[in-house]
Amino acid sequence: MTETGQTTESLTPRQRIDAVKSGIAAAAERAGRDPSRVTLIAVSKTFGADDIVPVIEAGQRVFGENRVQESQSKWPGLKQRYPDIELHLIGPLQSNKAKDAVALFDVIHTIDREKIAVAIAREMKEQGRAPRLFVQVNTGGEEQKAGIDPRDADAFIARCRGEFGLAIGGLMCIPPLDEEPALHFALLEKIAARNGLEQLSMGMSADYETAVAFGATHVRVGTAIFGSRG
Repeated sequence: MTETGQTTESLTPRQRIDAVKSGIAAAAERAGRDPSRVTLIAVSKTFGADDIVPVIEAGQRVFGENRVQESQSKWPGLKQRYPDIELHLIGPLQSNKAKDAVALFDVIHTIDREKIAVAIAREMKEQGRAPRLFVQVNTGGEEQKAGIDPRDADAFIARCRGEFGLAIGGLMCIPPLDEEPALHFALLEKIAARNGLEQLSMGMSADYETAVAFGATHVRVGTAIFGSRG
């Protein structure tokens, strides 16, 4: 429900995007930050091209997907039609999908173990492509969730930069659903600061304003833009 009493589903794509951007701007201003330093990633996972096109036509150009295979079924054609699209991989990456990920995505948020780092480095060299890279940190220590353990993050970032030759640009996290997200955003910000990383991918539809307050440079918003998934 929006401030005007409308449900998200009753709004046009442009109105949804504008509402999220207004929330980002207000949160940034409260935190003394420049709203233009926060990138809105529209999370289009599970939605087909027919659902995505209206959002593109409404002006959105940065999108996030969870799965490489699903993305291959819709984004090559969309990127050809809209060449200024920036596509982010925000879901777990398997090493056998590294080749396809490097070929399709402009930004990869989920580098979280040596095998993935090695595969990405190899494919970037072979393909001559250089997607921007984030390390995913499992701030909640959840066994079922991808991400490097926070205690191992500094050493892993150093190995990515040194041994694997990867230009890590930032960090990403997904807080546990049943915990206060601010604690996890603060932890990610702390790890980033001591490693000289300025980019933070954190915050989703329910908590992106909190994430902005803790320095998020990229927020990943799906439901507030596309509506509920079926």
